[in-house]
Amino acid sequence: MGGGQRPGPRLGWLRGAYACSELGTWLAFGAFPLIAVRVLHAGPAGVAAISCAGAAVGAAVAVPLGPWVEFRRKRPVMIAMDLVRALALLTVPAAYALGVLTFVQLLLVPVVVAAADITFRAASGAYLKTVLPTGELLVANARFESTSWLATIIGPPLGGAATGLLGPVATVAADAVSYLLSALGVRATGGTEPPPARRVSRRPRAADLLDGWRYVLGDAALRPLLVNTALFNGLVMATEPLLAVLMVGRLGFTPWEYGLAFAAPSVGGLLGARLARPLVGRFGQRRVLVAAGALRALWPVGLVLLGPGAAGLLLVAGVEFGLIFCCAVFNPVHATYRLQRTPADRVARTLSAWAVTTKASTALLTAAWGVLGALLGPRTAIGLAGVLLLATPLLLPRRSAPPLPDPGPAAAPARA
Repeated sequence: MGGGQRPGPRLGWLRGAYACSELGTWLAFGAFPLIAVRVLHAGPAGVAAISCAGAAVGAAVAVPLGPWVEFRRKRPVMIAMDLVRALALLTVPAAYALGVLTFVQLLLVPVVVAAADITFRAASGAYLKTVLPTGELLVANARFESTSWLATIIGPPLGGAATGLLGPVATVAADAVSYLLSALGVRATGGTEPPPARRVSRRPRAADLLDGWRYVLGDAALRPLLVNTALFNGLVMATEPLLAVLMVGRLGFTPWEYGLAFAAPSVGGLLGARLARPLVGRFGQRRVLVAAGALRALWPVGLVLLGPGAAGLLLVAGVEFGLIFCCAVFNPVHATYRLQRTPADRVARTLSAWAVTTKASTALLTAAWGVLGALLGPRTAIGLAGVLLLATPLLLPRRSAPPLPDPGPAAAPARA
């Protein structure tokens, strides 16, 4: 760790910065579609475009940023991405106050935020690997995971109250402020950061954009794990709109019952994140990774049995609790395993490629399941996703990964 500092204070500032940005994100959850409906009177197609375009286009915009981040100091990049997200979001309340807010702006701002978010996460992963000892990585990732679930529990109710009192534009402003606070937290970590990897060539090439994918696909341990992550996240997220249609539409649940069914089980995320490190200490990293990854795939298929009334509400809450608990154990172990399997001079490119892949696959599968839901009905489409999820554990590492190859001259940092 640079500067000879203990990881505790630095990790504390990073966690505080992460908590601010996560809470802001959940405070403003759903704000853009609400602004589109209430302020610009957009229809269903416009709302759907705002909901999906940001992640999909933002992922494409972020592709060249992974190689760019790799050869720069990571903390300044993290601060810059926080400021980019804050400034982009602040344009919305500013335009609203001036009476010049447009639908195009509501489409473009999520694109900028999504691209900056991917870049920030790639830089933060590389920063963690640089400044923390290997033994502290699981501690850090488990704390970030628990922070994420705590923000999930607190944020939406507060955001809903703020939206009711002040309107959705106010929650967007709060989200922007959260990124400013995050930037201050990252800056407060202080200390020194080792110099980044040096470029082999000064001129970037189009092929260099694929460096992250080349490394992942060439690693026998990371390749199946990427496919597992992309399929699992995509299939789970693809069923959420269909579940909303089934619960609120056909089964007659009220909006508050629907929200409760997903908010209350988030407590399982706190519990799972706290147990991740003790479980790894007792059973080993690979066993916990495989067991939690397999168990999380068993829960969603139970949603096909969803019915009306209290029994249906308890079924959804139970399925979500089990799913969230297993994911909260899996996620920090998975994040740590991925960092340990990636050389320090490739982390940013690898994490960027990983994020772009998962976001693109989620957008694609969500669109595909929307079509399936229209053709087959939401319950059948949800059941099909649940059955496919049962096969995802086959893509988890079933044996110990070989050690990383010696970097040597042949594995010098790729061009960027």
